[in-house]
Amino acid sequence: MPFYENVFIARQDLATAQVDALADAFTAILKDKGGNVTKKEYWGLRSLTYRIKKNRKGHYMLFNIDAPPAALQEMERNMRLNEDVIRFLTVRVDQLEEGPSAMLQKRDERGDRGDRGDRGDRGDRGDRGDRGDRGPRQMMDRPRGGRGQSDGGDA
Repeated sequence: MPFYENVFIARQDLATAQVDALADAFTAILKDKGGNVTKKEYWGLRSLTYRIKKNRKGHYMLFNIDAPPAALQEMERNMRLNEDVIRFLTVRVDQLEEGPSAMLQKRDERGDRGDRGDRGDRGDRGDRGDRGDRGPRQMMDRPRGGRGQSDGGDA
């Protein structure tokens, strides 16, 4: 069976227990159709980048799914019909991720940016040296107009 990752956003006015019940209902749909949810992660109540259906926040939930396409279509159909689900996204993946997702890992565990050290000491940059006499600045041979102005030729 193919592997999928599904993230859905539930309305902000739901309690965490209600979001878990919603996730259990979607898991039951998959199990009835021969699928399996290998991992379920609750990412918490997070702010949305922009308003969706008059909501500024939402409860995020991630599923790692091992299910046939028919089971996934039925789960997505139920997500579309459920008024508590604001948005969802399902992506097919080659293999399921083990351990916590990137959203649950601490920033220092991710190691995205590396060690930046003490940034207050900037003295090691060295002298830029003499730049010499560079002379006047060269101007490009282009018309000096705003947008939409042409050089008078036919185009």
